[in-house]
Amino acid sequence: MSDGLVILGASYAGVQIAVSAREHGYGEPILLIGDEADAPYHRPPLSKGYLAGKVEEDALPLRAPGFYAEQRIALHLGTPAAAVDRRGRAVVLADGSRHRFDRLAFATGSRARAIPLSGADLGGVLSLRSLADARRLRAAMEGAARAVIIGGGYIGLEVASSLVLAGCRVAVLEASDRLLSRAAAPPLAAFVEAAHRARGAQIVTGVQAVRIAGQDGRVEAVECTDGMSRPADLVLIAAGAVPNGEIAVSAGLGCDQAAIIVDACGRTNEPEVVAAGDCACIRQGAAVLRLESIQNATDGGRAAGRTLAGRPGAAPVVPWFWSDQYDMKLQMAGLPTGYDRHVVRGRMEDGRFAIYYFRAGTLIAVDTVNRPGEHLQARKLVATPGRITPEAAADEGTDLRALAGA
Repeated sequence: MSDGLVILGASYAGVQIAVSAREHGYGEPILLIGDEADAPYHRPPLSKGYLAGKVEEDALPLRAPGFYAEQRIALHLGTPAAAVDRRGRAVVLADGSRHRFDRLAFATGSRARAIPLSGADLGGVLSLRSLADARRLRAAMEGAARAVIIGGGYIGLEVASSLVLAGCRVAVLEASDRLLSRAAAPPLAAFVEAAHRARGAQIVTGVQAVRIAGQDGRVEAVECTDGMSRPADLVLIAAGAVPNGEIAVSAGLGCDQAAIIVDACGRTNEPEVVAAGDCACIRQGAAVLRLESIQNATDGGRAAGRTLAGRPGAAPVVPWFWSDQYDMKLQMAGLPTGYDRHVVRGRMEDGRFAIYYFRAGTLIAVDTVNRPGEHLQARKLVATPGRITPEAAADEGTDLRALAGA
């Protein structure tokens, strides 16, 4: 009997790899190994609806309890993998157990980036990557009057909006000169910053935390490079994430630092190994691209599962993302890197608009705010270059459905 497929990571990507492999005819055993005790769950609500009390834990599981048994997918939860023995074709877990494989998939995700701050171990200093983290954060929010968030990316800003809506006074510290410096173009970032300020959040850019101060084991303030000490009884460190790829590096897989290099079908440099999600990156010429999103994990997992079933198919070429903050639904299609022109469709002051980014006259990305229908059309337009000009994009009278072929 075949040793089958072992998937490291009970994540979006891990579940999607298993589901896609089964859908495309993979009939051998599948073992899904996760280091968390919780069964695979939806992660986007953790920084949004779950913190606000609008989404409870019974709504978080990715699949119903009986799904895995029906699909003959075995779960091994609560024990992280420690090593991969490629020669022996086995995964070694932290408890010393070994699981042999014929095919191996990495879907180990990423973890919160640690920053070397004195006081980071004080009570009330938290990060957010897992359901266990979200439970702690939700409990800490109940008694919090002042919060400092270290990092002005999407996770930090989503939590900031949840805290503000809960009545907490919030300060967001961002080391660079603007919010979302690694994740969004300046036009959208400026709008998001203004929206947070308008709702009472303090946004501080160009400033870093240098020390977290506390008393009796509890946080009291964050001392910063601008000389100010900002009071806090809750601190969230949201300084980005790093891929969980150390085991892959030790196993000799091709990696860019700790991110596993794959092609569009999820294949690594070893024919029996695939990878998808936050732990993976795609080489594009001399550069590598690593995307942290549910869409990327799902699409990459779907492609990797097809590959394992012997029916490889590339993941979609247009990445897309979303973020919910206050009453704003932000949706992004494509990557606005290297754009030389942008136009706004609608009025930013109305809170419902879209920003179209062009490079050499070709549409490369679109950000929409509270325009979900337009986001769907934008994804099709980005995927088919040449269908829209900047002038047409800016004109509210342009029939986007017709141009997108919807």
